[in-house]
Amino acid sequence: MKIRPQNDKKDEAEGGFNMSITLNYEDVLGFINNEEIFSSAEKIKELNLKLDKGTGKGHDFLGWLYLPKNIIEDEISEIEGIAKEIRENSDLLVCVGIGGSYLGAKAVIHALSDNSFEIQFAGKNISGYELELLLKKLENKDFYINVISKSGTTTEPAIAFRFLKELAKKKYGKNYTKHIIATTDEKKGALRSFCNSEGIRNFIIPDNVGGRFSVLTPVGLLPIACAGLNIRKLISGAKRGVEKYSRQELQENISHLYAIIRNLLYTQAGKKIEVLSTFEPRLKYIIEWWKQLYGESEGKDGKGIFPAGCVFSTDLHSMGQYIQDGERILFETFLIVKNTSSIIVEEDAQNLDGLNYLKGKTLDEINFKAYEGTKNAHTDGGVPNMSIIMDKLSEENIGELIYFFEKAVAISGYLIDINPFNQPGVEAYKKNMFKLLGKPN
Repeated sequence: MKIRPQNDKKDEAEGGFNMSITLNYEDVLGFINNEEIFSSAEKIKELNLKLDKGTGKGHDFLGWLYLPKNIIEDEISEIEGIAKEIRENSDLLVCVGIGGSYLGAKAVIHALSDNSFEIQFAGKNISGYELELLLKKLENKDFYINVISKSGTTTEPAIAFRFLKELAKKKYGKNYTKHIIATTDEKKGALRSFCNSEGIRNFIIPDNVGGRFSVLTPVGLLPIACAGLNIRKLISGAKRGVEKYSRQELQENISHLYAIIRNLLYTQAGKKIEVLSTFEPRLKYIIEWWKQLYGESEGKDGKGIFPAGCVFSTDLHSMGQYIQDGERILFETFLIVKNTSSIIVEEDAQNLDGLNYLKGKTLDEINFKAYEGTKNAHTDGGVPNMSIIMDKLSEENIGELIYFFEKAVAISGYLIDINPFNQPGVEAYKKNMFKLLGKPN
């Protein structure tokens, strides 16, 4: 079944509807049915009301819910001003952060940037080799550092920042502080103390917004703006998402539909793994961001769907085999973009490769048929799947998509009765690592 948002504006040029994002779930209906889906409508309304009123689990971290509408003009202008300074006075920006402190920005930049300005990401692991390569590269570059951390003591980014800060001191002397922008807690933490003592310019991470929901705060907006992207359009798309995905009627809210369908596949059809697959390589890091958002939000109390990802058609020649013929424990969500390129296959006189039958077709057309063929094959192979389809890649559509997934994961978490906004399991590896390293206390 294809769901079209009810109140989208008509596109006069096309004579139809301007559908930025749509959901097609006809290929799950052999595993669950419409009656099961829409019998959950009242439950979804109840859960949505909990979110709206802040009465559910994790209600202290609901700042993301209306964040796109609450961003103030002064903050946007300040971000744009510093981004302009960074682009005009340096060769690249190094973003230091891990998890939600970098994945959202990385996802948007990888999807939309023309690479006219270089953004490097550090502090996302503890690889000495990777950090050493970056430090060597920076020796002959002018650079700024955007260090992103609520506490300033998270091991991976704190180590990277220590090295990067020393390089900045060596390169810029007393002026090194002008090359550091912090994004941190408003009042507390080691990074806040550093900002206060050294006069470091800084942006605030809202207390009520968790890291994996923070891409539409300065955490994501500053590096995205530095990459030359229009953050106003990104925010506008997210605002559109707030309007569309706050609708109470289930048939008018594809974010809520996505949440209930994946929950039914998990609880009723026994599907434990969701594979988010795309045929557009630029969406690779959207998938990585989604994996954190869903894995960290749902995976607790012995519950939750395991989030995995594939980039097709490349992964059809590897993971595609398992999806087609492996154990029937997964379902698939396709993330599809319709219009990405106008490049056309031309006729070849010799036709040694046998491709002349594609003459006159765009690669977009061919890629879309690859998607349709894969979708049909996986359905026939016993893999329920649905498709989230964007009409094009743009700041507005990516902003809406971000909110689509954020809203859906909140509903999904409440459906399995967990707190979608904490991450207690993340601390386990840290405790063991600190003990092995001999950290005091």
